[in-house]
Amino acid sequence: MIIDLPSTTTSALNKKLVEIREQGGQVALGRVLTLVIVADDDAKLEDAIEAANDASREHPSRVIVVAKGARTAAPRIDGQIRVGGDAGASEVIVLRLYGPLAAQGQSAVVPLLLPDAPIVTWWPGAGPKAPAEDPLGQLAQRRITDSAAEKSPIRSLTTRAKSYVEGDTDLAWTRLTRWRAQLVSALDLPPYEKITSATVTGEADSPSTELLAGWLAEYLKAPVHRVKSSSAQGIISVKLERKSGAVELTRPDGRVGTLTQPGQPTRRIALQRRSNPECLVEELRRLDPDEIYEAALHGLHKIAASNGSKPAAAKASASAKPAAAAKPKTARKTAEKSTS
Repeated sequence: MIIDLPSTTTSALNKKLVEIREQGGQVALGRVLTLVIVADDDAKLEDAIEAANDASREHPSRVIVVAKGARTAAPRIDGQIRVGGDAGASEVIVLRLYGPLAAQGQSAVVPLLLPDAPIVTWWPGAGPKAPAEDPLGQLAQRRITDSAAEKSPIRSLTTRAKSYVEGDTDLAWTRLTRWRAQLVSALDLPPYEKITSATVTGEADSPSTELLAGWLAEYLKAPVHRVKSSSAQGIISVKLERKSGAVELTRPDGRVGTLTQPGQPTRRIALQRRSNPECLVEELRRLDPDEIYEAALHGLHKIAASNGSKPAAAKASASAKPAAAAKPKTARKTAEKSTS
């Protein structure tokens, strides 16, 4: 059910929510968190709402969508309430803010927050340079951005590395979970040898490739080279050199990966790109600081370009706050953290 409330107020929206609960038996106490989505009022907005609806089946929540409309329009709020089949296991409140109100998202959201429920803010498109300093980011325990959705993905990633605050995360990082799990599992098999160098190949403007290289550079304590390619999208391959031979994980088609290592049969692995709903579900499982993501950001300045020099993006992140995460003593301990 979708109820439109044009030219409304937050008080009228709250009153309507109470009326819907009384009539339909909706219980706000069943919501485990409040998810605030901040985006422009454009064609991509429905994709973000659909992703939140999918995630709500594992994390029932109140979803508040702050859709920023035309800044030159007269100030008004067009509200919309979605419940039942149009909202998954959530209740969705869409606030379309026009004119000067487009910059007042925090004032519009606060009256609609669930009491005593954690708050997560998600920017599915272009996000702020410093999420923790944004008014809607200040409300949240967890702040989710997506560097891949920015006009300059690598530049935005390194900018956020410098402004990182506990609770920040990025869907470009979440997309790496399967890659990290496969690499750590491979290193848990004999022979247990030190990695002497690593090479990460991927699309030139892929922030996930940068973060994977930063994570390896931080934990392997070995040279990590980042090779830029235009032959495929996203991450293409990772090669870990060691004395007995290389461990190599390749995914040229974006769907199926191939893992090769000395003394082991070649394995084909399902390694398709993860969707936004899948990544959002994973991020909503935790509200504590992601120390491994912080360490990966810190490792960006340790990456060497394919010609042996540091790339501009890596230099820009050199001033990022040092990671507070303790270094794992074993590869398995790293796996437990990285796939949580």
